[in-house]
Amino acid sequence: MARDRGQSEEYTRPIRRILVGILMLFLIGLFLLWRIDSPRVERLRANLVDRVVPSFEWALVPVTRVSQMIEGFQSYARIYEQNQELRRELQQMKAWKEAATQLEQENARLLDLNNVRLDARLSYVSGVVLADSGSPFRQSVLLNIGKRDGVLDGWAAMDGIGLVGRISGVGNQTSRVILLTDTNSRIPVTIQPSGQRALMVGDNTIFPPIDFIELPDLVRPGDRVVSSGDGGVFPAGLLVGHVAQGNDRRLRVRLAADYERLEFLRVLRSHGTEAVTDPGALVVTNPLPPQPAAPGPEPEEGDG
Repeated sequence: MARDRGQSEEYTRPIRRILVGILMLFLIGLFLLWRIDSPRVERLRANLVDRVVPSFEWALVPVTRVSQMIEGFQSYARIYEQNQELRRELQQMKAWKEAATQLEQENARLLDLNNVRLDARLSYVSGVVLADSGSPFRQSVLLNIGKRDGVLDGWAAMDGIGLVGRISGVGNQTSRVILLTDTNSRIPVTIQPSGQRALMVGDNTIFPPIDFIELPDLVRPGDRVVSSGDGGVFPAGLLVGHVAQGNDRRLRVRLAADYERLEFLRVLRSHGTEAVTDPGALVVTNPLPPQPAAPGPEPEEGDG
């Protein structure tokens, strides 16, 4: 078998050389034919192209398909690059949108701090939230206002929309606000429109529960919750939130203040009300004219 293979190679090798030589001569002649600058050769080339090229249309189909695929791939690459660029621009637009939203909310809070109308006897001072406690057991924030601004312990703090908490600890330049969600927070509230009195208890969640409701059947989800002013803890009528029903079927408060973005707080200067100690001072009466004394018995004659 090895001898037969060697004999076949001896016959095919010269044939391959001859075919390669003929092909090389043909290509060289074709190259020279295309390079000759002569009118006759030009007419010969034109006739040759007219006869040969139309008969090779079937051979050009794969080339056309491949060229179309290449063009489609290049177009896909351009579309992919444009898509990536649009994605980057979309991310930038989202960042700008978030910044614009934060600025809009900050502007709304500042405008609200300036425009919200409260009791004429109440005034306030606005402060910037410096930091929060960051503790799961104690929820509070630190303000950049303190004794130099006249802040006192127990004053109410709002974010311009709803009640946030009360001052608990005052320094010369800073003060701490205990939030309504803190476990130490207990504030008396009034539920409107039923007028039910209750107690909102902080439990370190954003939905504090309501306890000690007088008539729970009169309370509905969505009712307005405001401070009642009982006990002198907070001024009456401050918006706290709205009633909501939790998953445990317990009535809770959806706080009106935005606890996720506490940036500015308004501390209410509440000096309390004057106590009335003399009920009689409430009644004004006209003084009665003095009446003459009743005449006594006349003395008898002979009395010494």
